[in-house]
Amino acid sequence: MQLGPLNSWMQTLIDYVRSGEPDLTNRQMALLLVVHLTPGPHTVRGLARALSVSKPVVTRALNRLGSLGYLRRQRDEADRRNIFVATTSEGATFLDQFGRLIADRPRQRAAA
Repeated sequence: MQLGPLNSWMQTLIDYVRSGEPDLTNRQMALLLVVHLTPGPHTVRGLARALSVSKPVVTRALNRLGSLGYLRRQRDEADRRNIFVATTSEGATFLDQFGRLIADRPRQRAAA
């Protein structure tokens, strides 16, 4: 199904769905991007503030992203009360592949 040039974002999302990669919510994708693209260290409280959501919302998203292996929690050795959040290599690979999917869309459209 060809959707036309104005719908390239929709086609990119369809390609993503067809890729077999896990479906992420907008909130999960935003959280993954914030952790990956902005300097850390990242805490649940800081991530909640950055996304303007509650800490339980961030915790639920972290649980899902952690179960996929995209983010990890690590206890602060200096202050054991703090938990830092970081991207894993699997998370970085996922974002790299997703970015390539988006970047390749204009080239695929031009070649067609």
